[in-house]
Amino acid sequence: MRIVFMGTPDFAVQSLSRLIEEGFDVVGVVTMPDKAIGRHHDVLQSSPVKKFAQEKGIPVLQPEKLKDEAFLAELKALKPELQIVVAFRMLPEVVWSLPPLGTFNLHAALLPQYRGAAPINWAIINGDKETGITTFFLDEQIDTGRIILQERTPISEDDCAEDVHDKLMMQGAELVIKTVRLIESGEAKAIDQSQFMTDEPLRPAPKIFKDTCQIRWEEHTLKSAYDFIRGLSPYPAAWTNVIANGKETEMKVFKASMKPGPLQVSLPDGPLSLDEVQLAGKKRMPVADLLNGTKLTIIK
Repeated sequence: MRIVFMGTPDFAVQSLSRLIEEGFDVVGVVTMPDKAIGRHHDVLQSSPVKKFAQEKGIPVLQPEKLKDEAFLAELKALKPELQIVVAFRMLPEVVWSLPPLGTFNLHAALLPQYRGAAPINWAIINGDKETGITTFFLDEQIDTGRIILQERTPISEDDCAEDVHDKLMMQGAELVIKTVRLIESGEAKAIDQSQFMTDEPLRPAPKIFKDTCQIRWEEHTLKSAYDFIRGLSPYPAAWTNVIANGKETEMKVFKASMKPGPLQVSLPDGPLSLDEVQLAGKKRMPVADLLNGTKLTIIK
């Protein structure tokens, strides 16, 4: 079975690695174009998936546009029978409909909940105690296709987005292998997402921008502020405005706790201690170290 794999970040590398380890025939990889970085944007950085694919000698395609005729010709030349998408981008029908066995996606949530770009972050921000992973066949809309497999995983009270990301990355890679084996054997039974609907309202997982990450203290309880901070940690990170040594600036917050501390915010139902922070232009550090040489006031 000829497989084309599509993905970009580290989250996707684990799935690609497991496919190679299990001996599946990955005939090509599609990933994002190299990114210009550096002070003068004169250094090109390859995606983690590209780096891994090159190490394994797998051909790599990096289209700017997924409907580009040259790219489509290269993709068709690979003669994929199955395509696998992990943390990539929305595919046009001309791409996802190409292989005879279809194209399936690994999504870091229990669909139909948390359709969108940031399911891990939003599940934690919303205070969920459980999340999971789903494989599903792609269709015309985002994250709406027929579900192949699903597995659940708990979210502990002190998990941050990075913790859940890493758990789902490993669990998701194994679910990809299970899904490929089902498809290969002809035993995959894809189920319409309407069969997974409950009385619980659907919660979206839209892309997160800097403005999304601002802590608006007046909108939070103690628990919701704590969940908001851990749901965005370590990246892109929640932030708040502060006055540091007389100057107004921004401060990222990576860790907090629902108890009193040397730097705390009084919320309607109790104090939230800010434990690990980073002032704009400075290093991330424990708040006790920051307060050694900085007079700090949080602007609520």
